[in-house]
Amino acid sequence: MEVAMRSKVQRLYDACASVFYAGKDDLLTLEQIRWLRSLLDGVGPADVGIDGYGDEGPRGDERSPTGRRGLVRGHALEQITYIHIHECQDFSMGVFCFPAGATMPLHDHPGMVVLTKVLYGSVSWNAYDWVSNPGKNGLAKVVAEERILQASTRTSVLFPRSGGNIHSFTALTPCAILDVLTPPYSDELGRPSTYYIDIPIPWLPGFCILEETELPDDLVVAGAPYLGPELIVVDEEEEDDDDDMY
Repeated sequence: MEVAMRSKVQRLYDACASVFYAGKDDLLTLEQIRWLRSLLDGVGPADVGIDGYGDEGPRGDERSPTGRRGLVRGHALEQITYIHIHECQDFSMGVFCFPAGATMPLHDHPGMVVLTKVLYGSVSWNAYDWVSNPGKNGLAKVVAEERILQASTRTSVLFPRSGGNIHSFTALTPCAILDVLTPPYSDELGRPSTYYIDIPIPWLPGFCILEETELPDDLVVAGAPYLGPELIVVDEEEEDDDDDMY
């Protein structure tokens, strides 16, 4: 496929497939991180099939989550909604849409690199990194406290041990967040999503205790179809067969 003809989401997928692959033990290089960040920075709501307009923009049927332009009407969603774009053994791509006031509770990304880009709207971000984690509870350092992220904010990158691996989001306005995770969550492979509560330490500013907690009962995430440009993906089985030939 010619580069000029590829959609932005296709270019992002191709880059991820090139950088993240099974058996790769090398750390990401600074050049690779800059490349991926630049691609995510260039993605807008419509590039992943979402109408990012509010009341001032084009509207569709008020009763429908999709507008007349054939896009998911993000501002019309009344609960946290996940739009699945792609997942394989190496990485996942997807978008979380939030109504104003909705919160994604404090959770971790075990052994993962995560790239996050706000597509529209604004969110408040709290983030921590472990200092000591002997078990379910531990000491954590504050990375961000009610930091505001919005569409103009550059893509954030977190690593397994730094950058805000444990974090929460609260939507200040209707918003959408594009996530790339590598490797993706997997209970079977020891990468479950764990939730926490944070307990401040008054005599130790900038640090807190994190305690593991159950999945919040009120956390409900709906699903919506991916309505963006068609994504042409690599056939992993064929790729594995090719690798076996050498």
